[in-house]
Amino acid sequence: MKKIIGFLLVSVFILSIVACSKKKTEEEEVLYVGTNAEFPPFEYLLENDIVGFDVDLVSEIALLIGKKIEFKNIAFDGLLPALQAKKIDIIIAGMTATEERKQFVNFSDKYYVSKQAILVAADNTTIVTFDSLPGKSVGVVLGYTGDIAVSALSDVDIKRYNGTSEAVLALKANKIDAVVVDSEPAKNYSAQNPEIKMLVSDLIEEEYAIALRKDETELLDQINIALQTLKDNGTYDELVIKHFK
Repeated sequence: MKKIIGFLLVSVFILSIVACSKKKTEEEEVLYVGTNAEFPPFEYLLENDIVGFDVDLVSEIALLIGKKIEFKNIAFDGLLPALQAKKIDIIIAGMTATEERKQFVNFSDKYYVSKQAILVAADNTTIVTFDSLPGKSVGVVLGYTGDIAVSALSDVDIKRYNGTSEAVLALKANKIDAVVVDSEPAKNYSAQNPEIKMLVSDLIEEEYAIALRKDETELLDQINIALQTLKDNGTYDELVIKHFK
């Protein structure tokens, strides 16, 4: 009887180890992706789903490297702290690979090049370039490149928002004179809102990349190889056509 009980205990112990090992393996296969779904057409909410160019791109990358993905929608200025705290594994959110950020995280190869643009009321004739912004009230998204660019100007009343949609709503309500944001989202918002228009500028050209923790070098290599594969096999171009054309 003791031998039977002993055998059962050993069997239960082994099964527990196998179950734990399987659970750990499944957890390791999940890639927790941080994004900020306030940046169409790169990432935005469609009903309750996060969709967009970045979402499709990282989903294709995950397929190539054999990972499942789970998205976490986080305020843009909270993404890097969440990455450092290991609440997420990577960030894809139209994030610019700046030299300052490179001190704390690694970036993948660039996957998109963007510029800054200005949104103003459709009948606005006083703002035509970035040089027109001094003396004006300008909306930016906290932590975005537009925030950095406008902060470098003097005599500008800067209004910071948590998302692009908030800034655009303030512009439409005449609470601010302009919004400075990346060109593709600006193009998207101006197309959907005839009461505002977009002014193109070549003030800043920036490279979007995927952010990872410094110690995730193997994952970084996998992502870069996958990204190059998607560019080589035409998938990347298909996503560009789908979201930007």
